[in-house]
Parts: sequence; structure tokens; C-alpha cells
Amino acid sequence: MQHAGGAPLPPPHSGAGGWMQGALPPAQHPAQPQHPGPAPGRPPAAPPLPPAPESTGHVQLPPGGPVPLPSPPPASVRADTGNTTLAVLLIGPAGAGKTTVARHWAQSRRVPTAHISLDDVREWVCSGFADPQTGWNDHSEAQYRLARRTCGFAARNFLANGISCVLDDAVFPDRPVVGLGGWKRHVGPGLLPVVLLPGLEIVLERNSARSGNRRLSDEEVARIHGRMAGWYGSGLPIIDNSAFDVETTAQVLDDVLARSIASPPTW
Repeated sequence: MQHAGGAPLPPPHSGAGGWMQGALPPAQHPAQPQHPGPAPGRPPAAPPLPPAPESTGHVQLPPGGPVPLPSPPPASVRADTGNTTLAVLLIGPAGAGKTTVARHWAQSRRVPTAHISLDDVREWVCSGFADPQTGWNDHSEAQYRLARRTCGFAARNFLANGISCVLDDAVFPDRPVVGLGGWKRHVGPGLLPVVLLPGLEIVLERNSARSGNRRLSDEEVARIHGRMAGWYGSGLPIIDNSAFDVETTAQVLDDVLARSIASPPTW
């Protein structure tokens, strides 16, 4: 800067400190309080509110913890599955009617209910689908595990939003860690398992009506059915729907679930 006469103005600071003319040196600035107190006569500010549960819009995301057991009704009140948010796992061999019964049961309830089929989710894989019919290997094992985990997350997501769900899967009793144990890890102890196990002749007949990769050989159906017999004596409720149509089986399933709510099975 210059005077009107053109002579330069002195720099706006003095000495080695470099502080502006007319201002206090840094050491002379009054200290600012770190935590100013409330103004006289005013109450202290309210503490901040805790963060709201994580959600996306009006859709609640599933909680981090597993789904707990449903609360049993009082002794004087009959258990009513229609008034309870349930997570149901329908177990059975190929041809037992799991998917058909699960879908009918979900559609006939008077409260919101979703149906989640493991096979449907497993077949989301298009390129690179590992079909167990071509031989069980690490890829098919990994895709089954991934499908179970995906179904478990979906179930908890529905339940977090007040929607019951029924899952179906051919869980083997001789593989508890990846079968029933896997479902318990992914959903929680509130999952209610029920076994659908008709006679071998029935599952062979129903399997013959299938097409595509859902249809198995008679030898494979018989082998799976034989392994499923291990559920007898497991403590899980078993429905032999050999002589039942779909509607009757769904009604029996509802009665079994009502008893499971009142006295949950140990598994």
C-alpha cells in the first residue's frame, strides 16, 4: 500500500511476532471457556437423544440379534397362530409337498405372511449354477450355504417389519451343523421347525410329476427319504401327510404350530 504521495506504507505488523497493529498479541487474547455453562436462570440443556433404529424409509432393517422365541400365551388362553408373528421352517424330502403347503399356509393366514423357498433362492444363480444332480461338490455346497444365509436375512427382515414367514428346505438330520444348526444361526431360536414326511410311495409319485432340475431320480428320492427318517425321535413335530390334501395339511400345520408356541420344541 502507498500514501497519496506515493510513499509506501509500513507493514501492518511490528517486531518478530508478526501480530497485527492495534490487536493484542496472541498471549494476551482472553481465554475462551471450553464448556460454557447455562445462562443464569435457565435450566441445563437436555442430553442428546439416542440414535433411532436403523431403517430405510418406513422399512425397518432386521435387528442384529437372532429372532427370539414367541411369547407363550397365558394358560387360560389357547395359542392362536393368527395373532403371532412367526418364523416357521418346513422340513421334508423332495416330493413331500413342502413348497405347496408352505405357500398355501402363507396365503390362507389372516395376517401378513411371506413364503421363502430355499430352492427358489438357490436358483437365483444363473451362470455358474451348481446343480447337485450333476454331483455334489464344493460349489454346490457353497451355493446351498449362501442361499440359506440369504433366506435367513430375508426372514429376519420380514419379521422386523411385523410380517411372519415360512421357509422350506430339505434339511437332513445327520448334518446338524449345516442344516438345522445353520438355520438357527441365520434366523434365531425363535424359528419353529416342523417336519413334513409322507410315505415313500407318495414322494415318488409326487416327484414323478416334477420337471427340470426339481425332478430327481427314484433312487435319489428313496435315499433322501431314508435319511429323513432320522427325524423320528428328534423331538421335532412330524406330520405324515400321506393321506392329506394341501388344505388339510395346512390346517394340521397350524395346529402343530399352536402347540409349538405354547411349548416350544427343544432343538
